[in-house]
Amino acid sequence: MIDQLLQSLQDTAVATAIREGESLFPWIECIHVLALTVVVGSIAIVDLRLVGLASRDRSVSQTTAAALPVTWSAFALAVVTGGLLFSSNATTYAHNFYFQMKLALIAAAGINMSVYHLFVNRDEAQWHTPAATPLRARIVGAVSLCLWIGVVAFGRWIGFTISAPT
Repeated sequence: MIDQLLQSLQDTAVATAIREGESLFPWIECIHVLALTVVVGSIAIVDLRLVGLASRDRSVSQTTAAALPVTWSAFALAVVTGGLLFSSNATTYAHNFYFQMKLALIAAAGINMSVYHLFVNRDEAQWHTPAATPLRARIVGAVSLCLWIGVVAFGRWIGFTISAPT
């Protein structure tokens, strides 16, 4: 059932054009990588502030307010381009261990972010200095950094295990 759905996605005109076109896949991949770079970079700014290693002269709420609009815009672009890349070879990607791990780590990062926003950051406005940032927030920031580094690593390994369409 799932494989049939994946094959149907892979057989769409858009997926076929990406897979069989001479340069569409590489262009989409470039945009995907650039978008993911912005996502990880902007998240790292917040995470490094939470941990106390960067933006020490700004409060967590100032850092977050500046970074999150960029993060969400880039994340939306990464999802769209990632979906297009996935569609070009859906049956292969869906069964690739590194792809599955990348998605699992993105989901874990989303859960970690939700925990932060729902439970940890209630008094964030008072964290004006790294010393005032509570341990629970530092832990969430460190976990986030590790998860996103894993997303990048597994994403890169996908490229070594699945060839671009020719």
